[in-house]
Amino acid sequence: MVGAHLGSLASGDLATRCRQGRDHDADTWAARKRQVSREATSRWAGSITKASHDQWALARRSQLAHLHKLEAGIRMLEHRLSLALGAKGTRHTSGGYRSRREWHAKARRLATLEGRLAEERADFQAGRVHVVRGGKRLLNTRHHLDQAQLTEAEWRDRWEAGRFFLQADGESGKRYGNETIRLTPEGRVSIRLPVPLEHLANAPHGRYVLSCRVVFAHRGAEWADRVEADRAVAYRIHHDAERARWYITASWTRPKTRTLPLAAARARGMVGVDMNADHLAAYRLDTHGNPAGNPERFSFDLTGSAAHRDAQVRHALTRLLHWTKRTGVQAIAIEDLDFTTGKTREKHGRRKCFRQLISGMPTGRLRARLVSMAAERAIAVVAVDPAYTSKWGAQHWAEPLNSNNRNMTRHDAAAVAIGRRALGHPVRRRTAPPRHHRSDGGGPRTVQTEPGALGREGPRRPATERAHDARHRAGEERTRGTSASTTVRDTRRDSRWAQHPLLHTG
Repeated sequence: MVGAHLGSLASGDLATRCRQGRDHDADTWAARKRQVSREATSRWAGSITKASHDQWALARRSQLAHLHKLEAGIRMLEHRLSLALGAKGTRHTSGGYRSRREWHAKARRLATLEGRLAEERADFQAGRVHVVRGGKRLLNTRHHLDQAQLTEAEWRDRWEAGRFFLQADGESGKRYGNETIRLTPEGRVSIRLPVPLEHLANAPHGRYVLSCRVVFAHRGAEWADRVEADRAVAYRIHHDAERARWYITASWTRPKTRTLPLAAARARGMVGVDMNADHLAAYRLDTHGNPAGNPERFSFDLTGSAAHRDAQVRHALTRLLHWTKRTGVQAIAIEDLDFTTGKTREKHGRRKCFRQLISGMPTGRLRARLVSMAAERAIAVVAVDPAYTSKWGAQHWAEPLNSNNRNMTRHDAAAVAIGRRALGHPVRRRTAPPRHHRSDGGGPRTVQTEPGALGREGPRRPATERAHDARHRAGEERTRGTSASTTVRDTRRDSRWAQHPLLHTG
């Protein structure tokens, strides 16, 4: 009853916020809050109005991202349509279309995208957003109940549960960190009822205490520490109509961590991590960029529900951070991947499997989650350029590190390349190991050296005549016969070499 009542208030407030568009300010926000407070408490009104404002802002960001996606698709279509039929592309640009039929179909799609772009730009400039409380996907499922294998009653239960509103922000200094939805360290839940439902209270001050207890399996100890210290904790209660269960989610904000300098992050080496569609490939490197030990792989499964995918990502990152902590390294190197402009079919054409592969890789979610989880364990995260890491890693590091006890894959070699790039070392091995004998019978003799360092394999320093002249001045005898030198040492201060004049002949 509380969720349905507050959900109706949230729907009306969101509609009001969407009608205001870009004309929103503090006065209109206060007016909305006073309007909602008549049917609920002031704390509930604050949570509802803030959620409406956040929802509108999220819709605006999604609208802008959709605009950029449409513009990228139109640019790609215009480029490919301008080329001749069958024109081959390069490594970074696509070629022309294969047939006249495909060219005509893409020209029609270009006109469709241009129309959508014009509509989206008009909405964005006017501040209009389109938001569906409960989810657009669930709303469209109403028209396809047979395909979803749902009855109308089952769909109605999920729709109403999706439109419930039972969330409240925390307040530091208040009892247990939240006055609206209160959880004690023992797991007892109490809710501040809205004004029209205060007659249902079973506790003083218009509160309703649930008979069941709450248990947090993940970070329960950390939550209990915050609650006992009366630090702010936000709660959200939601109903899973499919399982007929109620869940409560606790969240809080941590203070910003101190940024570790790059030199300090490299002091103990680095762990290079290669992100893939179903696993994380990691390899530890020392400060000189040499791989140490064996590679590690942390698998995850991104099929199923969103909660399952989120849990899989969290478990994989947790195992990665625990292994990094055991190695003694205090920094992780990852690729700064972004497939925003590379997921469209205008760029990759018929490569549907490849588009599905890169679309399924949660690069942004992995990066954001890794940064937040690594900060709790005092581990720095270094983002590097992803260019050629897989190609050069497989070319220069897969075969040398392969052995009877270690089966190097392309992803493990890419992790080595990522770690070396984060440490400031070149990825490509410019040299090969020493040959089996001193001469160059097996090929040129080269070694692994830093860029610009000559070392043993560089050219020798030119031999000077100073030691030779010193021995003659001291009266030392030669041990073998030598021919007369054709050059003499000039004694002038500019130390130039000159040829003896008496040696000129004819």
